[in-house]
Amino acid sequence: MKRKEFILKSIGAGVLMGSAATLGKYSNVFAAADNDLPYDLVAVRGGSAPAMFDRGIAALGGMGKFVKEGQTVVVKPNIGWDRTPEMGANTNPELVGRIIEHCFEAGASRVSVFDHTCDEWRASYRNSGIEKAATDAGARVVPGNSERYYHDITIPQGRRLKAAKEHELLLQSDVFINVPVLKHHGGASITVAMKNLMGNIWDRRYYHQNDLHQCITDYATYRKPDLNIVDAYRVMMRNGPRGISEEDVVLMEAQVISSDMVAADAASSLMFGMQPNEVGHIRLGEEMGVGTMNLESLNISRLRM
Repeated sequence: MKRKEFILKSIGAGVLMGSAATLGKYSNVFAAADNDLPYDLVAVRGGSAPAMFDRGIAALGGMGKFVKEGQTVVVKPNIGWDRTPEMGANTNPELVGRIIEHCFEAGASRVSVFDHTCDEWRASYRNSGIEKAATDAGARVVPGNSERYYHDITIPQGRRLKAAKEHELLLQSDVFINVPVLKHHGGASITVAMKNLMGNIWDRRYYHQNDLHQCITDYATYRKPDLNIVDAYRVMMRNGPRGISEEDVVLMEAQVISSDMVAADAASSLMFGMQPNEVGHIRLGEEMGVGTMNLESLNISRLRM
C-alpha cells in the first residue's frame, strides 16, 4: 500500500483535512466550545509541538493552575524505545522541553523526568532526544532501570492489579504530569495516557499475563495525573509500540490536553480512527470512575494554529 493510501484509510481524509463529519456524535471534540465555562479538554492542531502546547495550556488557564510556587514536579513522557523522534515511538522531545520550561515559569522548585524503558535505558533516553531536551530545560533526568527505585503500593480499587512497585518519584513529588505519545499498540489497540502509566511501575509483565486492559485501569484508579498532555505530532499508525520504519508514522501535528486521562484517551482514540468504547481500558476507565469518555458532557476547546 502506498503511503498516501495508508494515511487516508487509517484515519480518514476528513480528520486530516479538519472535517468533523467522520467523527459522528463526537465531532464536538474538534469544534470550539460556545460558552465561557472553564475548559475540560483542549485539542490543538496544526503547529509545532512547543507552539501547540503554549496555546493549549493557556486555554486551560496556564501552567500555574497545576504547578504552584515551590512545588516539585515529575514529568513522565514515553521514553520506552531506542528510537529517534521521527519514528513516533516516544514522546516528542521538543514538547517535553517546553513543558518543563512552563513548570519552572510557574514556580516549580524542581522538575524530574523518568520512564521505565523497554529498550536499554541509556540508549532510549539519548536517542529519543528527551534526555537532552529535558536537561537543556533545567530538569533532572532520573533512571528507572533498577528495582531499587520502586516501592510497594496497594491499589484499593484494583480488580486484577491489587499491589505494585511504583517509582519513588511519584511518591516524592507534588505534581504529576503525564506526557504520552499517541500510537498503535499490538496488545492494547492504542497507547495514550492511561497506558503510559505502565512506565511508572516495575513489573509490567504482570499486566500482560493478567488482563492488560483491566490492569491498566486498576492502576489508573490509584494514580491520577494532575495533567495529561497527549503528543499526537507524529503518530505511529501500525507496528506499535516500537515501530519498524518511518512509513508507520503519520504527521498529524496535534495535541490533546486535559486533567481527565479517560477523556484525553477518548479524544485521542477518535484522532486514531477508533471509537472510545472500542478500547478496553478506556471503557473500563469510565466504568471504574477514573474519568469520562462521554465527550459530549465536556466543555472542549478546539484550536488551530
